Amino acid sequence: MKATIAQVRTYPRSVQLLMVNQFTINLGFYMLMPYLAQHLSGSLGLAGWTVGLILGVRNFSQQGMFLVGGTLADRLGYKPVIITGLVLRIVGFATLGLVDSVPALLAASAATGLAGALFNPAVRAYVSVETGERRIDAFALFNVFYQAGILLGPLVGMLLTGVDFSVTCLVSAGIFALLSIVQMRALPARRADDAQNTLNPQAAQTSKHTRRAKHGRHARRAQEGVLSQWRGIVANRPFLLFSAAMIGFYVLQFQVYLSLPLEVRRLGGDGEFGTAAVAVMFAVSGLSTILFQTKVTAWCKARMEPGQALSRGLLIMGLAFVPLIVPTVVPVPEGGMGLWLLAAGPPTLAAFLLAVGTMIAYPFEMDTIVRLSGDRLVATHYGLYNTICGIGITLGNLGTGAALDSARAAGMAAIPWLALTVLGIACATALYGLHRSGRLVPPAPDPQPELVKV
Repeated sequence: MKATIAQVRTYPRSVQLLMVNQFTINLGFYMLMPYLAQHLSGSLGLAGWTVGLILGVRNFSQQGMFLVGGTLADRLGYKPVIITGLVLRIVGFATLGLVDSVPALLAASAATGLAGALFNPAVRAYVSVETGERRIDAFALFNVFYQAGILLGPLVGMLLTGVDFSVTCLVSAGIFALLSIVQMRALPARRADDAQNTLNPQAAQTSKHTRRAKHGRHARRAQEGVLSQWRGIVANRPFLLFSAAMIGFYVLQFQVYLSLPLEVRRLGGDGEFGTAAVAVMFAVSGLSTILFQTKVTAWCKARMEPGQALSRGLLIMGLAFVPLIVPTVVPVPEGGMGLWLLAAGPPTLAAFLLAVGTMIAYPFEMDTIVRLSGDRLVATHYGLYNTICGIGITLGNLGTGAALDSARAAGMAAIPWLALTVLGIACATALYGLHRSGRLVPPAPDPQPELVKV
């Protein structure tokens, strides 16, 4: 951890702040969200379909508004959009803990989702602008802070929810309030156009004529309509192909929260063992990232091109589900150590392999989005990318859940794990194909105007 902290200190203060920002965002979010469904159905006594609706509104408002959030960040600047998102989280989380009417809960849930749609693309674009050629290493560190928040949040939330769920909501809102104040005072303002100078240090050395030409181009871009910008991004075929291929990355990654806990509880039961086994699985996933992310990224950078790292990361994530086939083909003991090992071992190994695949792919994924954007409208590209992958996650989770139920009912419990393995291999193959065909190479930059000698 000392080496990680030392590496963080080599980045600008703004980047350090955004890394702590992401840790705090995840800490506050995961303090509350894992316990929200139980609060709605238990303490408030809402019907299952109402709970699903409230949670679904949050997810839809976030995934559906990512493109809008990214566009606002590119047009208004990153800082005001980040702060607006944090303020919305304050309002949303405080409301969730203080109200019991369904309309108010729906509004609060929508506000928390919209908040994520605002600050997520803006934060990632800000990091990419500030770190320039060090983007890959920066996003590796970013993932360490991201996972640390996910790991610590539920533990803090469990302690606070033991007192009262409203306490959890208010503490979480307070964390976001403190974070908002810090961002207002300490985070420098940055705009999308700053990317050009950060990512191309020679830009500062250009002649007066070239600077005037650049200023004219930026002015024309600022006047360009939103729909025109969106059409331009949709016309970026390599970016869309990359986004589609990476859907599998998020579907597989999300199984740590969906199919793996269900498999643990299916074999180990819903008692103390099942709860402990799921907790161990989450701990292995989060701690492995915190401890090894920067080392894995450094190793991959020295030996692989970005496209190779992406495809190999997806391949490992697909193969992560092979161990889960074991309990479907061997006799399952009725109790004792054998049952515990079979219930906890394969899911925990799968979670670890998913974390390894994510560690390999994630920094290169974030870097590839910036490169395919041509360093232009970076936040908008992140927004559309998140929307595409978010739709894929929703469809993938519906398919996975249906497959788990139907396969077990038909006595073919291995089918879902085989399907997820095939998905990982297919997406890895698609990414490798994009890499070999040169479609992960960034587009050519805008041509510089020729200078006329006088």
